[in-house]
Formats: sequence, C-alpha cells, structure tokens
Amino acid sequence: MAGAIQDNDRGIIVGRRSFGKGLVQQEMNFEDGSAVRLTIARYYTPTGRSIQKPYLKGNDEAYVNDFYKRFQSGELYEKDSIKVADTLKFKTPKGKMVYGGGGIVPDVFISLEGKQGEGSIAYLMQQSGFVGQFVFEQLDKHRLNFKGLTFEKFLVEMNRNEMYFTNFQNYLLQNGIEVNLSKNKPLVKRYLSAEFARQLFDEQKYYEIVLKQDPMIQAVLNPKS
Repeated sequence: MAGAIQDNDRGIIVGRRSFGKGLVQQEMNFEDGSAVRLTIARYYTPTGRSIQKPYLKGNDEAYVNDFYKRFQSGELYEKDSIKVADTLKFKTPKGKMVYGGGGIVPDVFISLEGKQGEGSIAYLMQQSGFVGQFVFEQLDKHRLNFKGLTFEKFLVEMNRNEMYFTNFQNYLLQNGIEVNLSKNKPLVKRYLSAEFARQLFDEQKYYEIVLKQDPMIQAVLNPKS
C-alpha cells in the first residue's frame, strides 16, 4: 500500500524504512496436521520495484536480526544512514526517486523516539510484554488509588505521580534488564500512563495518550514548509 501511494505520486510516506516483506506464500496442509509454506511469487510496486529484503540461503539469523542491525547502524535515527543499492533506484511518473530491495524508504524520515544508543527503550515500551505485565501487577496492588477517577483526573494523577516510574525501573532490574530510564523519562511515563489507561478504561484511551505526542502524527499534522 505504501509503495503504491509513493509510486503513483498520490501521497507522502512518513516514518522509517519498513521491514521489507514482499513474498507471496502458499500453505499446503498434510494429513498428519502439519503444513509447509512455499514461496510462489513476489509483490512488486507499480514502478516495478521489489521491496523484499535480501536473503542469503543459510543466513537465517542475519535476516531475522536485521531490525537490530538498524539500531547499531544509526538508521533509526538518521535517514542518511539508510543504505540502498544504486542499482535499485526507480522514478515515479513525476520524477521522484524511490528505492527497492529492502522495505519502503519514507519520503519524510522520523527518528525513533529516545536518545541514540538507548533507542531500545522505545522498542521496549512499545513491543515487549514487560509494560503490560508490570501495569497488571501494579493495579493488583494499588487499584484503590484509581477508584472513582475520571479519565481526566487519571491523567493528572499519572503526570504528578513518580511512584510507577520508579517501580518500573526496579521491575526491569529484577528481571535482569539494566537500563537507565531517566534520560527518556517523558517517553517512559507516557507509555506507562497509556498502558494503565488501557487496563483501567479501554483500548481507545491507550491510543489517545500515545498518539497525542507521537512524532509521526505530529509531522503529518504540522508539516514543515
């Protein structure tokens, strides 16, 4: 979808380079309940580019760990760190340069939240199960602290209260994760508040908190001239 929008000059892609999955697979089931997935085709965007990331036979680990290499290379923080082959350049009908061979490269690059070298904190807050489990345990212990709070009063309380931030730092240490959260305190508190809101209210409240300060959303709503 992003590639089609980009190739047809119908919109601006904002964010970071996508994973690079462009294969078509067909699943064949066997009588014993097992199955095999066979790659039968590739997806191509309208300009003819394949966005499938390169894969070398037998090098499964490098393929799967490509995202972590993006942390190390700085690609998640600087667009200039994105490496694409000159042979994989394509032009849209209006002459814009687009690239193939490993995901969609955005037109407007947005850095990963968190300081470079500590960007795993943003990934930790968004993708790991630690936040959800921590909040579940905290609510089990402190649910009376939230009794009767409206969503608005809940936001005020979470912004004022430092206890959950401190408890989360200790929770990570107890689980063998040594990371200094203080340098990214606003980000950590935002995601903690969002998860509390999800478990106390509903899914929509989670996104109301998270997206309000999301850099990608802000870039779309307030484009630079």
